[in-house]
Amino acid sequence: MGERKIKREYTLDGLDCASCASKIEDNVRKLTGVSACNVNFVNKTMIIESDGTNGQIAEEAKDIVRKLEPDVVVIEKERKKQSKQVLILNGVDCADCAAKIEHHVREIPNVTNANFNFVTKKLAIETEQVSTLQRTVEEAKKVINKLEPHVEIRVEEKQRKQSESTKQKSHAVLITRLVISAALTAIAALTDMSTPIEVSLFVIAYVLAGGDIVWKALRNIARGQVFDENFLMSIATLGAFAIGEYPEGVAVMMFYQVGELFQSLAVNRSRKSISALMDIRPDYANLQVGNETKKVDPEDVQVGDIIIIKPGEKVPLDGKVISGSSMVDTSALTGESVPREVKHGDDILGGFINKNGVLTVEVTKEFGESTVSKILDLVQNASSRKAPTENFITKFARYYTPAVVLTALAIAVIPPLVMVDATFGEWVYRALVFLVISCPCALVVSIPLGFFGGIGGASKSGILVKGSNYLEALNDVEYVVFDKTGTLTKGVFDVTEVNTNGSFTKEEVIEYAAFAEVYSNHPIAESILRAYNKDVNKDSIADYEEIAGHGIKVRVDGKEVLAGNAKLMNKENILYQEVNTVGTFVFVAVDKQFAGSIVISDEVKEDAKQAIQALKEVSVKKTVMLTGDAKKVGEAVGQKLGVDEVYAELLPHQKVEELERIDATKSSKGKVIFVGDGINDTPVLARADIGMAMGGLGSDAAIETADIVIMTDEPSKIPTAIKIAKRTRKIVWQNIIFSLGVKGIVLLLGAFGIATMWEAVFADVGVTLLAIMNAMRALKVDNL
Repeated sequence: MGERKIKREYTLDGLDCASCASKIEDNVRKLTGVSACNVNFVNKTMIIESDGTNGQIAEEAKDIVRKLEPDVVVIEKERKKQSKQVLILNGVDCADCAAKIEHHVREIPNVTNANFNFVTKKLAIETEQVSTLQRTVEEAKKVINKLEPHVEIRVEEKQRKQSESTKQKSHAVLITRLVISAALTAIAALTDMSTPIEVSLFVIAYVLAGGDIVWKALRNIARGQVFDENFLMSIATLGAFAIGEYPEGVAVMMFYQVGELFQSLAVNRSRKSISALMDIRPDYANLQVGNETKKVDPEDVQVGDIIIIKPGEKVPLDGKVISGSSMVDTSALTGESVPREVKHGDDILGGFINKNGVLTVEVTKEFGESTVSKILDLVQNASSRKAPTENFITKFARYYTPAVVLTALAIAVIPPLVMVDATFGEWVYRALVFLVISCPCALVVSIPLGFFGGIGGASKSGILVKGSNYLEALNDVEYVVFDKTGTLTKGVFDVTEVNTNGSFTKEEVIEYAAFAEVYSNHPIAESILRAYNKDVNKDSIADYEEIAGHGIKVRVDGKEVLAGNAKLMNKENILYQEVNTVGTFVFVAVDKQFAGSIVISDEVKEDAKQAIQALKEVSVKKTVMLTGDAKKVGEAVGQKLGVDEVYAELLPHQKVEELERIDATKSSKGKVIFVGDGINDTPVLARADIGMAMGGLGSDAAIETADIVIMTDEPSKIPTAIKIAKRTRKIVWQNIIFSLGVKGIVLLLGAFGIATMWEAVFADVGVTLLAIMNAMRALKVDNL
C-alpha cells in the first residue's frame, strides 16, 4: 500500500508572468517531500502533492514564490468543511506585537490553533467547529483592536475580491506614466534644445516608462534569476541609450509596456470568459430553520437539512425534492438547452437553475461531495495534467531564451573583431534587437490558454475533460469501444414476454424472478420488479447469492430459486428452452426445475446511429461493442447501428481481455477509447487509453473513474469531443508555428541589420497578443 499523499491548493493572486509560473513550478518540485507540483498560469493556481515527510513544504513553497515574484500573494484554498479563517492585519510592523497577538488569540475559547505570519501579515485562526468560527473571529478582532488599536483588519476573502480593483488602479497609473513619458519624448525629439537638457528629458521619460522594469530586472538578478523579459528589455533599451539611440530606447520601452498592458487585459478577459462557462458555483443556500429561512454558505449546510429554492436561484446542493414542482435549467452542467421538470420525489443536482416554481429540497450530499463541487474541481484543475505539447514548449522555452542571449552576445562581439569596417555600435544594436525578440511569452501564455479554452468549450457542451493530456489524446483515436446497456441503448428495460414450461404460470415465473432480483439495482432487475408490481416480502428470502456474470441464487420460502442467463442454467445442469425473440433473457428455475423465461427489451438511443456514423467521419478506424448480453441481442443492436464488430456474452474480465487485444492492434501513436456507464465497467475504463463515462450526471463512480465524463446520455457527444480536440490542437499549432515563424524571420532580419527594435517589439508583444486572441477561439463550439 502506497503512502498517503497530501494535496494542497493555492491561489497565486497577481501572477501575470507565464515564464515565472514555469520557474515557480520547477523550483517547488525540487523541494524535499514534494512528489508533484503544477502551477496553472491561466487560473492562477498552484497544486502541491507531498508525502508528508516535510512539514515545512507550505512555507518553503511560499518563500520560492516570494523570491521569484515578490508581488504575488499566495492564498491557501480552504479545504472542505475546514473551520479556518485568515485575517490580514495591515499595520503590524513590530515582531513582538505580532507574537502578543498570536498568543492572546490562542487563548480565546474554541480556538484550536492561531498562527500569525509576520512577513505576509496574515493571522490564521482554526476552531473546533465550523459553527463557532464566525463568533470566534469576531472575538479575535476585539482582542487585536485592544492590543493594537491602529491595526486595520481585513478578511482574506475580501482582500482577494479587491485585487481586481487594485489591478485597475495600477493600470491607470501606468497609462498616466506612459502619457507623460510620451509627451517628454516628443518635446525632446521635436524641439531644438541643448544636448544636456535633451538627454535629461529622455532619461526622465525612460524612468517614467520603464523604471519599474529595470528595478525588477535588478531585483531578479540579485536572486539569481537572469533570463527573464525584464532583464532582456532593460539590457536592450539601456543598450540603445549607450549607443546614443535615446528616442528609440524610450519608445521601445513605452511600446513594450503598452503591449504588456494589452496582454494583461487580454489574459484576464480570457480567464473571465473561461470562468464564465462554469459559473455554476452557488453563492448561498436558503436554509429552513423552524418556520424561517436563513441565507447561509452552501458549505455550512449538512446532509438532511431542508433548503428552499426560489425561482431564478441556483440549486446549491444535491438533494431530493420533498415538495413543489418546477422546470429547471440544466445547461450549465449538461449543455442541454431544453429545461426538464422536477417534482416531489425527484433528485435534483447543485448547479441547476430553478426556473419557475418554489422547491423544498432535502439535502443528500454535503457541498464538498456534491456534483457541482466535483465538476468545478475537475474543470478548474484539468490543466494540472498537461498535454505533451505544453510540456514540450515549457522545456523549449527553458533553453530557447539563454541560447538567443548567447547568440546576441556573439553578434555584438565577434563581427567587429573579424570583419573590416564593422563597428561595435552597429553590431551591438543588432544584438539588442535579438534580445528583444527572444522572450517566449507568445508560446508560454497562448498554449496553455488554448488547451484551457478547449476544456472550457467542451464543458459548455456537457463534456468534462479531466486534463489537457486527454484532450490532446482525442486527436489520435483509432478505436472507439462501447458498452451496450446505458451507453448505446437507453438502459430502460421493459418485460415484453413471459414464457413458461407448462408447470408454472406466467405470474409465478415473474414472482420468483422478482424475489430473486429484489436486492439488485440493475436495470433488468428493476424492470422485473415493475412488471411484478407488488411488495416483496423480504422475510421469506434466505441465502441470497449473486454469481458474477451469471445471475442470482436464492432460497424463497425454502425453495431454491435461480434467475439469470443461459450460463447459469448450464452451470447448474438445468435443461431450459431456447427463445427466438430478440431481447435480453432471464431464465428462472425452481428447485432445479426449469420454470420459464422472461424476455426484456431495451431501446436504442435516438442519436446512437448518428454517433457511430459521425465517428467514422472524424477518421476513427473501427467501432466495437462489448456486451455481457446474449449474442443474438448484441448482434441485432450492432447491426442496427452500424457498429463494425460486436463481442457478446462477456464477463467483466473478458471485456478487459478484448480491450487489450484491440489495444495491441493500434499504431504506436493511436489511442483506444472505451465508453461505458462508469459503474459496472470500471476495470475497462481504467485500462483504456481514454476512459469515457456516458450518462455521468450525478454518478460518483463515473466522475471518479473516467478520464472524460459525458454529462448527458448522448453518444453523439463523443464525436463532438473529438472535433473540439482537433480544433484545439489546430489552434495550438497555429500559435506555435506563427510565433516561432515571426520570431525566426525577425531574428534573421535583425542579424542582417534590416529589422529595427520596432519590429523586434512587435515580434515579442504583438505576436503574443495575436496568439492570445487566436487561443480564445478554442472556447467557441457552436460551429463544429
